[in-house]
Amino acid sequence: MAAMEIIRGLHNVKERHRGCVLTIGNFDGVHHGHQVLLSHLEAKKRELGVPSMLLTMEPAPREFFAGEAVPARLTRFREKVTLLKPLGLDRVLCLPFNDEVASIPAEWVVDALLHEQLGAQYVVVGDDFRFGQGARGDYAMLEEAGRRHGFEVSHLGTLTFDHERVSSTRVRQALAQGNFELAEKLLGHPYFIMGRVVYGRQLGRTLGVPTANIQLQRYRAALEGVYAVKVSIAGAVHGGTANIGVRPTVDGREPLLEVHIFDFDADIYGELISVEFRHKIRDEQQFDGLDALKAQIHYDLATAREWLARD
Repeated sequence: MAAMEIIRGLHNVKERHRGCVLTIGNFDGVHHGHQVLLSHLEAKKRELGVPSMLLTMEPAPREFFAGEAVPARLTRFREKVTLLKPLGLDRVLCLPFNDEVASIPAEWVVDALLHEQLGAQYVVVGDDFRFGQGARGDYAMLEEAGRRHGFEVSHLGTLTFDHERVSSTRVRQALAQGNFELAEKLLGHPYFIMGRVVYGRQLGRTLGVPTANIQLQRYRAALEGVYAVKVSIAGAVHGGTANIGVRPTVDGREPLLEVHIFDFDADIYGELISVEFRHKIRDEQQFDGLDALKAQIHYDLATAREWLARD
């Protein structure tokens, strides 16, 4: 299978990229609904003999407008790309979303971008698709543009599981409830967060429980609390515990993912790791000093080992 090409920004769209079957959207979580849509796109790609492309934006438009009030994100761009790679997609065009992009009229999107620049021969979208300035563009506008420019337009209906819509919102709800079994059924894969290990305050080491730290930056995680996890490092999988939160006992401010890996002492600063969440142990809480925190951490470690032994 050819490598999936990542195109960052319209200025990197070349003449060779013209001619494609296309879908557009945020694809947060790359859940079962997204996967069904992409499999449909791949069938059309084989029929028409042109590459497949996903057009997405970073940050997502609703993140840009809502700021901190936006729902938690399931997947950052790196995680999204990791999940998309096995699905046969040829290209991902990622546009930075900013004030300038937000002011682009919907008519320009269908006429100049989809038709002239990308040469879309087929466009398939989900059931909540909107685009352009003020989200004025909708499926009817896309259909009308298709008739004018000669590209086919399709709309996939809602995918349901247990009589409810499969959506990123439903996955977030399952994760918030610690229901990783339901989340995995909706996603089609275990829920994970990946990132590079950075230097922290070394507090875990002083407590006898060293951690690998991943900054969540401006990304609001879909989880909060302490979890039993499986950690993938350079192809090897280890058990461990993870804490996601601001660490109130030690006056933390920025959200951080801290992972203690069982029976592991290698230097992995700068390494890319993937943390798969298996069971929730407890919510994040504030303790009366480091001794109480240390006692709770060791209880959490024993609990996590028990959970993982049952997996």
